[in-house]
Amino acid sequence: MNQDLPSSSAAAPAATPVPKKPRANAQFMLAHPAHWIAQGFGSGLSPIMPGTAGTLFAWLSYAVLSARWPHVFTAPNWLAIIVAGFVIGIWACHRTGRALNSPDDGSMVWDEIIAFWLVLVLVTPASFKVQLAAFVVFRFFDMVKPPPIAWFDRRFKGGFGVMWDDIVAAFYTLLAFALWRTYA
Repeated sequence: MNQDLPSSSAAAPAATPVPKKPRANAQFMLAHPAHWIAQGFGSGLSPIMPGTAGTLFAWLSYAVLSARWPHVFTAPNWLAIIVAGFVIGIWACHRTGRALNSPDDGSMVWDEIIAFWLVLVLVTPASFKVQLAAFVVFRFFDMVKPPPIAWFDRRFKGGFGVMWDDIVAAFYTLLAFALWRTYA
C-alpha cells in the first residue's frame, strides 16, 4: 500500500459550515434601523427592479412631502435633507451590505432615493412629463453606468461606494437636462 495516500479508514477533516446568506425580506429590514433606511422603507424589497421601485418611492415621497408641507420642504431644506441622507446612507448601506454578505445588494435603494431627490430638487418646478423624463434619464444612467460611473462603482466600496455612483448618475441626469434646456 502506498504510504502517500490516506487510508479509507482515516477520518476526514470536519468541513466548516458555510454561513447561510441572510435574505433581504421584511423581517431582515425591520431587524435594524440601518436596514430599514438602506432598503428604502421597504421599496427595495420589490421582487422586480428594486432600484426602479426605490426611484419611484423617491419621486412619490418628494411629490407628496413637497405638496403637503411646501413651507417645510423648500429647496434649501431638501438640499439639507439630501446631504444628511447621503451621510446616513453611507452608514446604513455599509451596515446592511455587511449583514447581507453583499456589499452592494440590489435591495439597498437608499442611494437611488437620495440621488433622485437631488435630481428633483434641481429640476422642479416642472411638469409631470419633465419629471417623468428625469426619472427615465436617471434610471438609464444608473443602470447603464457609463464612464466614470462604472469606474466609481468598481473603485469605491462600502457604503460610500454604494451612495457615490448614484450621485454621479444624478449629475449626468442634471447635465443632460441642462444641455437639453440650453439647446432645445
